[in-house]
Amino acid sequence: MMLTFSRPRGVAVVAAVIAYSAVATCGNDEAASGGGPDSAQTSSSEASEATSAEMYPDILEVQVTREDEQTASFAVTVSSPYDSPERYADGWRVLDQDGEVLGEHTLGHDHASEQPFTRTQSDVNIPSGTTEVTIEGRDQVSGYGGETVTVQW
Repeated sequence: MMLTFSRPRGVAVVAAVIAYSAVATCGNDEAASGGGPDSAQTSSSEASEATSAEMYPDILEVQVTREDEQTASFAVTVSSPYDSPERYADGWRVLDQDGEVLGEHTLGHDHASEQPFTRTQSDVNIPSGTTEVTIEGRDQVSGYGGETVTVQW
């Protein structure tokens, strides 16, 4: 049996709007020339929000295939628009409802030309009593974080 779970797409749109706003505000001559304390403060705040939006990869979608009662495969779709050979999303982990790590998947290279991308992790043991699992992405600089997807088990 295969199940597909996705996070709401609106979060990516909000992050893109924040990033665009930060770039547009930083290019504003009034803000650049110190055109008032309010405009400089807004510019700085928006820029820091855009930067934090690119600290971690986001998990966009997860397809779960149960191999048996306690084993599953996860096809995980990851988005990390900042991916480059110097810095990239280098994996994800599967957590149970208590935060215990059930499995980790390592990515050995960047996916700069393939965004978003999907990879599969097989043979993940899901202990009895598990009610849900959460997939969380990892960045080689910032560690674990970003948008996650939770699957009811």
